[in-house]
Amino acid sequence: MKKILVIEDDPSVRDNIADILELTDDYAFSVETAENGQEGLQRATESCPDLIICDVMMPGLNGYEVLQALRQQESTSNIPLVFLTARVERDDQRLGMELGADDYLTKPFTAKELLKAIIARLNKRDAMEKQVQHHLDHLRSNITLSLPHEVYTPLNGILAFCEFFLTHYDSIDRDEGREILESIQTSGKRLQRLVQNFLLYAQLEVTAHDPERLRGLQHDRTHAPISSLIRDLTIPLAEKLNRTQDLTLTLEESFGWVSVSMLQKILDELFDNAFKFSERGTAIEIDSTTHDDQLAIAITNYGRGMTADQLAHIGAYTQFERCFHEQQGSGLGLAIAKRMAELQGGSLTIDSVPQGYTRVCLKLPIAEPPDVSAAREMLDSENA
Repeated sequence: MKKILVIEDDPSVRDNIADILELTDDYAFSVETAENGQEGLQRATESCPDLIICDVMMPGLNGYEVLQALRQQESTSNIPLVFLTARVERDDQRLGMELGADDYLTKPFTAKELLKAIIARLNKRDAMEKQVQHHLDHLRSNITLSLPHEVYTPLNGILAFCEFFLTHYDSIDRDEGREILESIQTSGKRLQRLVQNFLLYAQLEVTAHDPERLRGLQHDRTHAPISSLIRDLTIPLAEKLNRTQDLTLTLEESFGWVSVSMLQKILDELFDNAFKFSERGTAIEIDSTTHDDQLAIAITNYGRGMTADQLAHIGAYTQFERCFHEQQGSGLGLAIAKRMAELQGGSLTIDSVPQGYTRVCLKLPIAEPPDVSAAREMLDSENA
């Protein structure tokens, strides 16, 4: 039985919708009602309905504000919502759709029109959930194949150091013991990061194939100061690795329209690889520039480089639907960075010469898309 929440301040309209849904012979619905936006938001949060029908013009919280609040909460961000409105202006519909509405019903409407809109949205959601589940099953299968191989190296390091420590316990001095424990800790952190990256990759792949999750990402994006974020990540890392002299930053002061948490993860993976796969005393160059509506960040190191085959396995020039076990070592981190860039409307490309250099170019949008910006302006005017 599908659970439907009706948010409508007009008692006659609210009761009429409830009667239509509860008395229909073709479908089984459980109906809950709310007489204003605030009550509706609370009921949606508490009961997580399968679909919400919401009036646009209401006292207190209007329909747009209810929708915006729903999309900002993780538990309600993917619930389909159908607006009821007596206004049919195109700008109003655009505002609702850009904020995440799934459909509009114009008053007055017939029982047939109401049921048709509801069933269409529920069927679409069921189809998407099946698609996501299929993709998730595929990911689980690939993780099962690849995870044992990937964890072997750090796990073997932990076991080897532990065995050495136990075997030579009586003869190990304090400094040597500390060195062994630090090595165990390093391997443990490497193993932890690897497992976290596998889980994150799976989450990103599910998100990439779910339109509702993709829509929810819009609410996590903001104008972020890119140059200061780069400095905050690279300078401490260079100091930790005693490579301050190797690092050259040429940064244009700019902002990007990004998820800060995603961008931090992207840059963390790219900077980590740049230092990890180059020797101390070789240059690490990081440049940022803006052109038209895009921000470009280039990270160059002069280390071992990568072959064309290695690049292909990372997925930098191929489709991301390659099997999980093909994402080896650093490739998984770069694959995560690439997917995160794409989910934010950007791109990531790699140019590399074996035993020469590796240059990674990350491109991201500078400003939010015009349609989203317009929707925000319209919502602000509604609230004024």
